[in-house]
Amino acid sequence: MPSATLPLRLSDLLKYEISECLYSRDTITLAAGNKLGLGAVLGKISADDAYTEFDPTAGDGSQIAAAVLLKPTSTGTAAVKTVALKRHSVVSRQALVWKAGVTAPEKAAAEAALTALGIVVRDAL
Repeated sequence: MPSATLPLRLSDLLKYEISECLYSRDTITLAAGNKLGLGAVLGKISADDAYTEFDPTAGDGSQIAAAVLLKPTSTGTAAVKTVALKRHSVVSRQALVWKAGVTAPEKAAAEAALTALGIVVRDAL
């Protein structure tokens, strides 16, 4: 009998944040050409300060983890505003969404970069 998989919810990802004035969150610009789900690890493109999917093989700034997407967002051909977690919070490692092909060492380096921003990555309890 097949088992049903429930969609990821914000409470699956976000375990703690400073909620006063939504301090842990920011409105960001997600670059065109992205279709990303809740929990996607993001990198910041240096040239225009837009965010895109974290890509450890890139050379445009997005090779450094800089945020975690807080709602599914699809941009199509134009950049759009969305909400991301950028500081002082705790997220579940199991709920993070990675670009296909990201290796365990690359994930560990990205998690370290997120920790440096104050986004602590922990195993879910």
